[in-house]
Amino acid sequence: MSTTDLPRAHGLDAGTEPYHAGSAGYRRVMVAMFAAGMATFVLLYDIQALLPELVRAYDVSPARGTLALSLTTASLAVALLVAGPLSEVVGRTRLIHVALWSSSAVAVATALAPSWEVLLGLRVLQGVALAGLPAVATAYLREELHPSAHGRAFGLYIGGTAIGGMAGRLVTAPVADLAGWRWGLAAAAAFAVVSAALVAWLLPSSRHFVPRPARAGAVVTQARAALRDRALVALYVLGACAVGALVAVLNALGFRLSAPPYGLSVGTISLVYLVYALGTVSSAVSGRVADRIGRRATIPAGCAIALGGVLLTLSGSLVFVVLGVAALTIGFFCIHGLASGWVTSRAHLAGVSTGQAAAFYLFSYYVGSSVFGNLGSAAWSHAGWPGVVALSSALLLSVSAMVAVLRRTPALAPPAGR
Repeated sequence: MSTTDLPRAHGLDAGTEPYHAGSAGYRRVMVAMFAAGMATFVLLYDIQALLPELVRAYDVSPARGTLALSLTTASLAVALLVAGPLSEVVGRTRLIHVALWSSSAVAVATALAPSWEVLLGLRVLQGVALAGLPAVATAYLREELHPSAHGRAFGLYIGGTAIGGMAGRLVTAPVADLAGWRWGLAAAAAFAVVSAALVAWLLPSSRHFVPRPARAGAVVTQARAALRDRALVALYVLGACAVGALVAVLNALGFRLSAPPYGLSVGTISLVYLVYALGTVSSAVSGRVADRIGRRATIPAGCAIALGGVLLTLSGSLVFVVLGVAALTIGFFCIHGLASGWVTSRAHLAGVSTGQAAAFYLFSYYVGSSVFGNLGSAAWSHAGWPGVVALSSALLLSVSAMVAVLRRTPALAPPAGR
């Protein structure tokens, strides 16, 4: 399957018409990428709902316990800088399959980890293994789908990651309540194996991918180009701040809800993550809206919804806390779904490697998740929930500043004849 990632090098039909929305090929692509996004984010965030359990089991502080997630996102961020350029040489689908199968194997090993230190080491390795999919997903969709379907396709893919983020918490926590955290992680690993098999069956091989030469100089040149464009840099910062605002809240949420006056169990707390389903709807709907009125007009609405949600969690009422997390989730997936697709579109129009630009965006995204997520737990330990809200609100205001930069940056026109 992977050899067809190189159509022009092997004389295959690279000029085949891209898949239009509603076609059989489009449906195969979207089901496969939805499943791949789910598996990736199940394995990335399966441990988040278990953080209070791990803190108790290993007698570590909340900030140290959060390393089980933040080290994964940090190693993923670094690995993306390699996976993006690598995909330009070896192909998109090959890297997707390697990422899904290798990360599934690491997930099985994590469930069997004999010590805290080994568990952290495996979580670092997990981040490296997962990098292949997010590094190439939007580039693959841009290359294989007709431009008229890009907005909704990017939104549906991000929706798959939202469902994966939700499933990661919902799969592990109830199982952990019944049989312990190791069985919770094993359930997530089994989910990933099934998803990897589904992707291997459904995902069409690349038909429009054109390999680039594997030269260090070419990679450096591509990287410089991806860092010179003002709009791309603003999008990198925007992604880091947006996900930081979300993860800071989610990392501290388990500690807040397991403490008095709530005293909820890990399994009960995991039900809060059902709001992630709203992220799927938000990303899909915002993609359609942006196709009509533009990303510049749609992202600010998502930012306002997210900020309102963060402030709502200041209430002591559990109902308002859940509603606030729901609004934050809706706003975040609007922002991220549009920004991630905007990066590859902008890069293409600016003559920048889409794989390299996507890698920089996701590097910033996961650095933001790692750094600000850990700061969220530290804020909880030192300043309680108001400290978490202050951090998340400041990050969302930074997103607003980046939106202002984007609104002042001229749009690029497609090349003549496109």
